[in-house]
Amino acid sequence: MKYSFKNDYSEGAHPRILEALVRSNLEQQNGYGLDDYSLNAEKLIVHQIKNQNSKVHFVSGGTQANLIVISAFLRPHESVVSASSGHIFTNESGAIEATGHKVHGMETLEGKLRPEDVQKVIDLHQNKPHQVKQKMVYISNSTEIGTIYSKRELQELYRFCQDRNLFLFMDGARLGHALTAETNDLTMEDLATYTDAFYLGGTKNGALIGEALVINNENLQEEFGFHLKQKGAMLAKGRIIGIQFQELMKDNLYFDLADHANKQAMKMKKALKDKEVDFLSETFTNQIFPILSQSQIAKLSEKFDFYVWKKMDEEKAAIRLITSWATTDETVDHFIGEIAGI
Repeated sequence: MKYSFKNDYSEGAHPRILEALVRSNLEQQNGYGLDDYSLNAEKLIVHQIKNQNSKVHFVSGGTQANLIVISAFLRPHESVVSASSGHIFTNESGAIEATGHKVHGMETLEGKLRPEDVQKVIDLHQNKPHQVKQKMVYISNSTEIGTIYSKRELQELYRFCQDRNLFLFMDGARLGHALTAETNDLTMEDLATYTDAFYLGGTKNGALIGEALVINNENLQEEFGFHLKQKGAMLAKGRIIGIQFQELMKDNLYFDLADHANKQAMKMKKALKDKEVDFLSETFTNQIFPILSQSQIAKLSEKFDFYVWKKMDEEKAAIRLITSWATTDETVDHFIGEIAGI
């Protein structure tokens, strides 16, 4: 059977999470996120971000988090700006547009939005009320091509948004991998300071399902529960996600799992660089994008599954390789051995 480097959620969940779910299985708990585990998980996250005014909600997946946040925060005539590589622009089946909000996709350097990118969209939409009004900036960290935002970049973007009365929302499906990258200088506290909302992805970092959505802007908190319920995100058995995040936030497990995935990817990256392979982007997270010949891709495909990400020319293409919390040393060594022969 081929080993899959297609995504970081092919495996189930970290054993500690499964053990916690089994231990608590016969306990009776309140529903709809009011169980002891969800409440404790929220406290652990609030402690991490050092912002007692932030509110935490647990939802089942990233697309659900994105569409609820955007549809809840924006009025019907307001729109959101995203990198053209952004998940809401390319991979959510029009979920945001289906809620009635336009997504402006901008070509960017390294998959990261900068103030000047957002300003270009604003400049093109001055004919109000005949055109939609930009109200939110959506970013991913790590991005869809594995890059990360620096503290300076996030600060500059947040200040720009503040000056122009825009919300800044961070998709954190792979936030753990961003924060444990060797080049990262952001902290959890920074995220609570320099975004209106963000989420910590559990699905791609050791959980069965679940994302922890953190709303920092107090003006956006009060009636958010109505949106959760209306969109089917308020789970009767909210404990299922709460238990998982309680485990992930204890003993640094969330960050240890992400760090492991990053280190496995970096071993593979080094082996490819030693072969003088070029990359689509310079990444230090669990996503790498080597550019290989069609014959090299065909040979690797015999042993491993991965996505061919971008055609470079008739001879070469960039592939995407993603490692996970469960990627073993043996698997990485096997991959490195195969690289040596291509």
